[in-house]
Amino acid sequence: MESFDGLMSGFAVALTWQNLLYCLIGVTVGQLVGVLPGVGPTTATALLIPLTYGMSPASAIIMLSGIYYGGMYGGTITSVLINTPGEAASVITCIDGYKMAKQGRAGAALGIAALGSFIGGIASVIGLALVGPPLAELALRFGPTEMFSLMVLGLTMVVGLMGTSIVRGLVAMFFGLILSTIGMDPISGALRFTFGQPFLISGIDLVTIAMGLFGLSEIFLGMENLSAVGKPEKLTGLFPKREELRGTSGAIFRGTWLGFFIGLIPGTSSAVPALLSYSIEKALSKTPERFGNGAIEGVAGPETANNSYCGGAMIPLLTLGIPSSPTIAILLGAFIMHGLTPGPILFKQNPDFVWGVIDSMLVGNAMLLAMNLPLAGLWARIALVPPKLLYPIVLILSIIGAYTVSNDLWDVGVMLVFGVIGYVMKKLDIPMAPIVLTYVLGAMMEKAALQSVKMNDGSLMGLVESPISLSILILATIVFLGSVYAEIKNKKAMLAGEPD
Repeated sequence: MESFDGLMSGFAVALTWQNLLYCLIGVTVGQLVGVLPGVGPTTATALLIPLTYGMSPASAIIMLSGIYYGGMYGGTITSVLINTPGEAASVITCIDGYKMAKQGRAGAALGIAALGSFIGGIASVIGLALVGPPLAELALRFGPTEMFSLMVLGLTMVVGLMGTSIVRGLVAMFFGLILSTIGMDPISGALRFTFGQPFLISGIDLVTIAMGLFGLSEIFLGMENLSAVGKPEKLTGLFPKREELRGTSGAIFRGTWLGFFIGLIPGTSSAVPALLSYSIEKALSKTPERFGNGAIEGVAGPETANNSYCGGAMIPLLTLGIPSSPTIAILLGAFIMHGLTPGPILFKQNPDFVWGVIDSMLVGNAMLLAMNLPLAGLWARIALVPPKLLYPIVLILSIIGAYTVSNDLWDVGVMLVFGVIGYVMKKLDIPMAPIVLTYVLGAMMEKAALQSVKMNDGSLMGLVESPISLSILILATIVFLGSVYAEIKNKKAMLAGEPD
């Protein structure tokens, strides 16, 4: 009842014309930076904080929060249309979203992404209002030991992304793990695989890797025989069909709760629930062979999960003052700059501010749906641009995006290298999704494992002594064995169906 009263009173703050304007500015900027490869909501939020000096605390946080969750919507557009993720959370959308665009169904992919994002965003905000504090307390029980087990569970999902060959999938998986170890050791500070290059001390940026592997490799493949590229197919089905909406309802439901809970855990990112959601949907599907070939569930689940993550990630910030991601850490700095201290006392001292920000997220998600769903067909027209014109545009955007990661040409060079690697991998039929998943989870798993061992005086037994950790490890074992069995069964069925 207290939460309901708070929600109602918060609309008095969120629906003032000034805050509605700032909310619109925030979500619009967020969508734009999501479209631009390599920029992302973290960079945009950091750059725009100085502009909020003369604003009221509520208006400032409403605008900056809008950039945060608005960026999740924008990153979908380039992922679907040109196979270039605007930010890390949209990497997984490339796999099936771009396939749908090539089949003339870009509008359906963008439509279901917008709808799933809206549902995930609204549900997570309601969850933030109703069950935030108790869930935040549960998430606080996730220390390094539990985080390690959670990352192990995530890595077991990689089996479902290995494609037609487990051997090629393992090659991609270990390549991603090796990439995650480049840079400074998280505990000892020792340098690994830097080869004397100062640029590698902090590792390689995920978005730079993704733009090369997914975006540039596609350009190289297309330019290989540009004269053979025919006229693009006519776009049909600019919105999801009724049966597709029914078929994706389960993916949207699961993505909502997965993203919300992952958002509660400090140290994760929006890429984690998106990757896990894709793996879960493929594992649960009766026709997993559709994934990677334009499965609409492969767009709906991850897009819902990464938007639901945003609402969940706000809970540790507002209730405990703990940032759970880089963008949330920047928001924490904005709170402090405006004289506010996030934590339990914030709800008592500044209830109008807290509930106004929460309600503004409901309003902002509605704005994004209104901006995206009717325009899905318009965005989808980009897929009809002739490759001779589209490829140079994508290349220029990718170069600009890679440069803005750290304002250094080094990142442009890294992107080009991974573009060549992605091109070779596509030629050899080596899946690239396992690289991204193991890269994201590998670094977090290593840090959690080292911290756990250090906390337990060098003993590995601490990893299984925690009831939560042990339960997650058992679940990971079951998921791994089930995934291997399913892959072997599917491969046998495919071999049995081949003609002699």
